[in-house]
Amino acid sequence: MKIILGISAFYHDSAAALIENGKIVAAAQEERFSRVKHDSSFPKNAIKFILDFKKITISQIDAIVFYEKPFLKFERLLETYVACAPKGFKQFSRAMPAWVKDKLFQKNQIIKFLYSIDKTFIDEKKILFSEHHLSHAASAFYPSPFNEAIILTADGVGEWATTTVAIGKNRNLEIVKEINFPHSLGLLYSSFTYYIGFKVNSGEYKLMGLAPYGKPIYADIIKKELVSIKKDGSFWLNQKYFDYMTGLKMINNEFENLFGRKTRNPLKDKIEQFHMDIASSIQKVTEEILIKILINLKEEYKVNNLCLAGGVALNCVANGKILKEKIFKNIWVQPAAGDAGGSLGAALAYWNLECVTEQSITKKDYDDMQGSYLGPEFNDDIIERKLDKIGAKFQKLDYNNLLEKTAKLISEGNVIGWFQGRMEFGPRSLGSRSILADPRSFEMQKKLNLKIKFRESFRPFAPAILEEDLCNWFDLKEPSPYMLQVSQIKEHLKINITEDANTFGIDKLNLKRSKIPAVTHVDFSARIQTVNKDTNSKFYDLISKFKNLTGCPILINTSFNVRGEPIVCNPEDAFRCFVGTNMDVLVIGSYLLKKSEQKIFLNKDYHKEFDLD
Repeated sequence: MKIILGISAFYHDSAAALIENGKIVAAAQEERFSRVKHDSSFPKNAIKFILDFKKITISQIDAIVFYEKPFLKFERLLETYVACAPKGFKQFSRAMPAWVKDKLFQKNQIIKFLYSIDKTFIDEKKILFSEHHLSHAASAFYPSPFNEAIILTADGVGEWATTTVAIGKNRNLEIVKEINFPHSLGLLYSSFTYYIGFKVNSGEYKLMGLAPYGKPIYADIIKKELVSIKKDGSFWLNQKYFDYMTGLKMINNEFENLFGRKTRNPLKDKIEQFHMDIASSIQKVTEEILIKILINLKEEYKVNNLCLAGGVALNCVANGKILKEKIFKNIWVQPAAGDAGGSLGAALAYWNLECVTEQSITKKDYDDMQGSYLGPEFNDDIIERKLDKIGAKFQKLDYNNLLEKTAKLISEGNVIGWFQGRMEFGPRSLGSRSILADPRSFEMQKKLNLKIKFRESFRPFAPAILEEDLCNWFDLKEPSPYMLQVSQIKEHLKINITEDANTFGIDKLNLKRSKIPAVTHVDFSARIQTVNKDTNSKFYDLISKFKNLTGCPILINTSFNVRGEPIVCNPEDAFRCFVGTNMDVLVIGSYLLKKSEQKIFLNKDYHKEFDLD
């Protein structure tokens, strides 16, 4: 029996994960505890949660595996600066002191942090290092339902690699192809994220959501000037237009001149049709590159199963296109595909490649991620004590009454904060830390964006649908439990829009497109979550109650947070977000709270405490 702790840290989305004898026990991102969005610091709070959950100390852990190799990353940075000198000296002079002081000797830093958590920890030999893309590949392959698969990892950059192909068979996992820095699909997409005025490493999903409002009229320019795409999907970026190698920005003046516009200032400049067309163009190019890569890999390796990891794997629109192309028989995407999932992959890679002599793996029809419900949970006794301490007004209901009342409130147009069970691992709320509403409401999409989430009006919302009803509502045949596939809604649900040809940009939001308008994007697509009773019975039962009331087996499911804030973790976070927004009801454990009854809190402007940049 071996207990292995995986850690990712010091870039963005720090996290920790624990496996025991190869089984995933717990995992969580540091941001949920620190309340710092995309927190990059050492995940001490996530580790403390894991230790408390398992009731162990660090000294009882057999191995602690960091998700990448700092010396290799330092080698890449140093060689890049030398190759580009004297250009980039300003960034070099800023970066090197931090590397020499702390980052280069991260093992000492890790020892220091672990000792601060557990003073009995003394065995530094337990600390090991995986490679960045191996960690990603392991996070996708080992929890997947496949004994054999091709694993494609695409992100910004690890140590050197930006895109890798691995082959997994039983416990064996080997990286067989790679594209190295500075040629990066993730950095290409992030460059356009930056250009449109969104934050790099967090705003890419906004770019993806904006793309359907535009037309890909700049795709040919991108392929002619910025990225050369080979027949097998490999690519080369023209560094004439980028600044990320040695500068302090993603792009340079040449990039801006190419498109004839300066980088959008999010504080001053509105999003225009130009930005929508740019978003549509880079989305199309990204999809083209991925599909070419995968067609070539399928022809070369003759493997029917595909696993995806890395930040690019969170592009659910591209995932939907890959699925539609039917290149592979089966596809599985790691729900924590970004750097957070690297913590899990590092632990799984060490277990499978170094600890186990038996090579065969018994795989099942379902994955081993347990619905990604791997974080902390709070029982009713704890919830009630916390609500009492806050001074909240609440009522406790039995299981059936709670679900029936919640379903009825949703059907009447109320917005519900839903806090149940173990917190999700990864960037998506999947029915444990969610905001729920009625998808049939035409006004709900704008209401949720502007009055609840305090974010851009163009952002789409996801439908959570009973798994058995999927084929009746969407053109998707395979379950999508992690909200990582986009599909079109069924034709019979669409509403014919005669004015659409003369409607542009954000004005498209004013047109009702389907019988479930709040979850129908402007291109009739939706980012789907299928809900299975075995994985999340309470959420499944709630949607079933709503279906019994309305005939609709779908709820809007969006993350329980506001813009600039991580998803809520504990009851205090949930209550604070509830009273600081225009949410109508909070359902937390067995307790139901109505906004109108929280009178002592209503005069406090809680949402001003959040970072709304």
